[in-house]
Amino acid sequence: MKSIKGKVAAITGAGSGIGRATAALFARNGCNLALSDVNEQGLFETAEQCRAHGVQVRTTRVDVAQREAVHSWADDVARELGAVHVVVNNAGVALGATIEDTRYEDFEWLMNINFWGVVHGTKAFLPHLKAAGEGHIVNVSSVFGLIGVPTQAAYNSAKFAVKGFTEALRQELEVESLPIGVTCVHPGGIKTNIAKSARLTHRKGWVDAASNADFEKSFATTPERAASDILSAILKNRRRLLIGGDAVVIDLMQRMLPSLYQRLMVVGAKRRRRKLLEQQP
Repeated sequence: MKSIKGKVAAITGAGSGIGRATAALFARNGCNLALSDVNEQGLFETAEQCRAHGVQVRTTRVDVAQREAVHSWADDVARELGAVHVVVNNAGVALGATIEDTRYEDFEWLMNINFWGVVHGTKAFLPHLKAAGEGHIVNVSSVFGLIGVPTQAAYNSAKFAVKGFTEALRQELEVESLPIGVTCVHPGGIKTNIAKSARLTHRKGWVDAASNADFEKSFATTPERAASDILSAILKNRRRLLIGGDAVVIDLMQRMLPSLYQRLMVVGAKRRRRKLLEQQP
């Protein structure tokens, strides 16, 4: 795709963060929008920003964990807006807990949104992209889809899965010579609410709201920068996108030091754990 002007894009998790910034940028570039989120107030605010640019904007409350809901949404979008050209599977949640402390219910909750939400969005919209004759699918993974991190096993599992799923999808479409691009996105620390709204298991010495807030302070990249990078990746048909300098460093560390990086992570985690044990009553 050389331009998104006059095209139709569907974006999940559009009520805030990267989803909202991407929707706003697409609107400024003349792209009509189908936006979804479970946060209806945030979705309304995003839509108002986008409509100011004179494009069509359709909003729907969609839980991406619900297969039937996503498929119904995709069919409605294609019928009401005439076609679908771009899909951004962005919706996601966070969970901080050790594997021992992670309840099965919490693991399933996160996987249903962060992984199955991507699968649902891809499979629901792919027939419509094929019908449009061109298109692009953007699946948002994470730098935690490149490296393993203590207390992030569930999140790691979902984001690693998104990476593998997306890379296989791109190759399959290329084998069939279909004019549909696919990009796997690995954001580093983005200034969004995902960490702030994460589910946490408060076990002494491991994770708490204060330590999570300190971690969030290190996030350096704005959602607007992430949106700009995503649009560029679509227009350049890039296979993979690293967002932020921290993502570039983490990717390089994982590729150059695939075993040593884990030891470094353990050293850092031990230091944080000692600090937490000293601070927590």
